[in-house]
Amino acid sequence: EETLTGADVVVIPAGVPRKPGMTRDDLFNTNASIVQTLVEGCAKFCPDAVIAIISNPVNSTVPIAAEVLKKHGVYNPRKLVGVTTLDVCRANTFVANSQGWDPKEVDVTVIGGHAGITILPLFSRVDGAKFSEEELEAITVRTQFGGDEVVAAKAGAGSATLSMAYAGYIFTENVLKALRGEEVTQCAFVESDLTEAEFFASPVKFGKDGVEDVLPLGELSAYEKGWFDKMLPELKKQIQKGVDFVNK
Repeated sequence: EETLTGADVVVIPAGVPRKPGMTRDDLFNTNASIVQTLVEGCAKFCPDAVIAIISNPVNSTVPIAAEVLKKHGVYNPRKLVGVTTLDVCRANTFVANSQGWDPKEVDVTVIGGHAGITILPLFSRVDGAKFSEEELEAITVRTQFGGDEVVAAKAGAGSATLSMAYAGYIFTENVLKALRGEEVTQCAFVESDLTEAEFFASPVKFGKDGVEDVLPLGELSAYEKGWFDKMLPELKKQIQKGVDFVNK
């Protein structure tokens, strides 16, 4: 109560990290309960706060948070977001490495969800970048599964922590700027009618009340469309899993 009362933004990274061989979905049971409990606290003590969910699997924990807030009668889709900024940071880094650019000068749009094939970087929209087919495939898959590389490299000591902290900081800083009246657009996993999935990550305009506008997706390249069609059923399944957890 003391921690949450009067909060404008609540960031939830709590939960257990992945170990080698685990998918983000394997964390489900432990982290689902943790997110449920924390969001119940938010519903009671800071129902108007922007809630930013980092705890994996984000594709399921954001729907869990939504269902909890609905049960308390305080759900506002403009105030609930899943943090997918790490996918953008990874995509920016891989483009910069491949093109010999500074990653700070790159801003890749990453859509979908925040796990494996549900992560879809739109590299076709990066002005001036040229990729061979092999390169495009390699950096797409690396953006999707970069987290697994970190889990494997840490050999049981956890998952991406420093990079996630950086991404979480950038995201939250932008939300705070928007609450103060600056115009900010960044990718986030939000309630959305862009696709058949109830929640979807895409460029979102933030303002004084949280999410102001979910921007249109625009045209995907044929390569991206292939990934999109593969991703959507998987994303919908992971969202449903979160909904069912709260309503079981």
